[in-house]
Amino acid sequence: MRRDEFHYELPPERIAQTPAEPRSASRLLAVDGETGVHRDRAFVDLPDLLEPNDLLVFNDTRVVPARAIGHKSSGGRVEVLLERIEGGQQALVQARASKPLRAGALVEFAGGDRARVLGRAGDLFRLEFSRPALEFFEAHGAVPLPPYIDRAPSEADRERYQTLYARVPGAVAAPTAGLHFDATVFAALAARGIRHEFLTLHVGAGTFAPVRVEDVDRHALHAELVEVPERVCAAIERTRAAGGRVVAVGTTVVRALETAASTGAVRPFAGETRIFIKPGYRFRAVDALVTNFHLPESTLLMLCAAFVGRETILAAYAHAVRAGYRFFSYGDASFLTPRRAALERP
Repeated sequence: MRRDEFHYELPPERIAQTPAEPRSASRLLAVDGETGVHRDRAFVDLPDLLEPNDLLVFNDTRVVPARAIGHKSSGGRVEVLLERIEGGQQALVQARASKPLRAGALVEFAGGDRARVLGRAGDLFRLEFSRPALEFFEAHGAVPLPPYIDRAPSEADRERYQTLYARVPGAVAAPTAGLHFDATVFAALAARGIRHEFLTLHVGAGTFAPVRVEDVDRHALHAELVEVPERVCAAIERTRAAGGRVVAVGTTVVRALETAASTGAVRPFAGETRIFIKPGYRFRAVDALVTNFHLPESTLLMLCAAFVGRETILAAYAHAVRAGYRFFSYGDASFLTPRRAALERP
């Protein structure tokens, strides 16, 4: 597969710069992968598209204020973007400076905090901070809004670029499909008897990394930390036994569940995943997907293409552009049901 097979034209004005208010005021495009039909809905209609036996699975990761500005001892500016905390005072980061950072170099921050460069890990840097890394970023970091949001983060983004159920700190980007869920939607889901569970996948900065190679199979993803607990696996087993569907809220949940189902049934998993889902993949764990609209030629668009078919997803996106949908992190949502040929069941 070639990268350009996943291209579509998107006018800049279709990229959402601010979120909808309230959260559930977004639009929802329902896409049927088996028939190719897409329908315009409102996000508050989502409970009507689900059945009481269905199970929603959410990602409860919490976004860390992950972008910090420091200076080398020479005075040169250094921008640090957290990739992931490795425990204690160490973290993997992306770093931008006028000259590459070298092992042993010190980066100084406001208030006397500093970080020592321990070395490189591929295209990332391993830093050791003068206090616990999470505590450092909470003190010095700014909300890491995606690069296509063309404005500085505001104080409101600290709350709005976070799901209502965010619990476990560690992500540098929000699992944005969850941004649409508010008390109104949760109440409607409860009224229909639709259950939900939580897993954790800490989204890394690599989620914004473009596919730079023409041959998609040569692209590699950064590792991300995942925890799929036993209770989620048990809920999925009960859901399947009752004839219900497992509905992933976001591509992060898809990647977590499919990692946990790598040997067949979904089993408890804690560790790293680099799973790259693209057309030809057979889904073992997920029966439907709530997700936002993704960048042209991105790995997340490729995941959606694997689920509903490349032609179907590109036709749905072309319709969304014409119909004035808002795209990307603060944009509208879609509800995808798969092609039967995309499913594999143990």
